[in-house]
Amino acid sequence: MRLRVEFTTEPFDLDEVPPHAVAARETVQAAPLDAVDVGPFGNTAEGGAEAVLAAVDRLLRSSLEAGATRISLQVNVVREGEA
Repeated sequence: MRLRVEFTTEPFDLDEVPPHAVAARETVQAAPLDAVDVGPFGNTAEGGAEAVLAAVDRLLRSSLEAGATRISLQVNVVREGEA
C-alpha cells in the first residue's frame, strides 16, 4: 500500500523559518520516501505505508520537541495509477 501525507506545523512565521518547520522538513527529507514536496504553507510526502507511517511518527516527535504548538496532517491511500 502507498500513502501520501500532507502536513503543516504551527505557529507560522513569515519572516523566518521556525525550528519546528525545519525539523519537519529534515525529517521527511531524510526518510526513505519516494516523493517529498516542501513548501511555505504545506508539505507532502509519499511512499510505502511503513515508510510514511514511520516518517509521520518521527515528524510529530521532532516538530513538537522543536516547539510546534499544532501539527495538522492528512494521510491518504494512493490508489494505483494516481500521482
